[in-house]
Amino acid sequence: MILIDGKKAAAELREELKKEVSELKAKYNRVPGLTVILIGDLAPSQIYVRNKEKSANEVGLKSEVIKYPDKVEEKTVLDKINELNKDDSVSGILVQLPLPKHIDKQKVIEAILPSKDVDGFHPMNVGNLSSGYQSSVPCTPLGCYLLIKKIEPNLNGKKAIIVGRSNLNGKPMTQLLLKENCTVTITHSKTKDLKAECLKGDIIVAAVGIPELVKGDWVKKDAIVIDVGINKTDKGIVGDVAFDEVSKVAKALTPVPGGVGPMTIACLLKNTIECFKRSLKN
Repeated sequence: MILIDGKKAAAELREELKKEVSELKAKYNRVPGLTVILIGDLAPSQIYVRNKEKSANEVGLKSEVIKYPDKVEEKTVLDKINELNKDDSVSGILVQLPLPKHIDKQKVIEAILPSKDVDGFHPMNVGNLSSGYQSSVPCTPLGCYLLIKKIEPNLNGKKAIIVGRSNLNGKPMTQLLLKENCTVTITHSKTKDLKAECLKGDIIVAAVGIPELVKGDWVKKDAIVIDVGINKTDKGIVGDVAFDEVSKVAKALTPVPGGVGPMTIACLLKNTIECFKRSLKN
């Protein structure tokens, strides 16, 4: 079985992006800029943002983090987004989720210019992705897609099973694999006989948030299995896939941690650079 090393793939991608940023700097005398807005002091969010900032600096992006307390007014955040929308030195804007309850997530996402939406959450980017037009693609599905392509460059006609239908992972993942001419089935918690569906998959992407849901006898021999789940359990951090069981039958499998996670941040940097390049054409 091939253990899909997300850390290694992310390091390779960052190396490519670093080269690209230095070429852009030489040509245009400026670099892409990423601004992250962090509200409140949730520990996981702070860790994510710190990792994003470190990675952005590593590849040579201009990186900025704007922090607000938990009690910040929604208007203050929306005004700041509006200001960043008009700032040419900012190529990408990301508001770290989850947000405090008094702030409307939809309003915040829609306030970001689609051309600066590095998370790919704006309805216009979601629509463009499903219509096959140019768009920012959410970072986690993009990372999964790139890992799958490393193992199997030709996905023509492959049967892909997506476990989970979230806007963040399941739905955009479906669009990316459809573009590659896969036959895609979206399953979820209400699917009847989930095991039978998974057994049809040449590719399984598990992104449902249930610890070790996908068992060894759910996976056909030589399938590629991508585990997006990160679940805290008594055993420690586990994914949505029963790793030990599935590793005996799959052709390739991502570990948790160290699989999809590192690629998510590398893809955020990739999206920031793409936003910068698109802005040069306008």
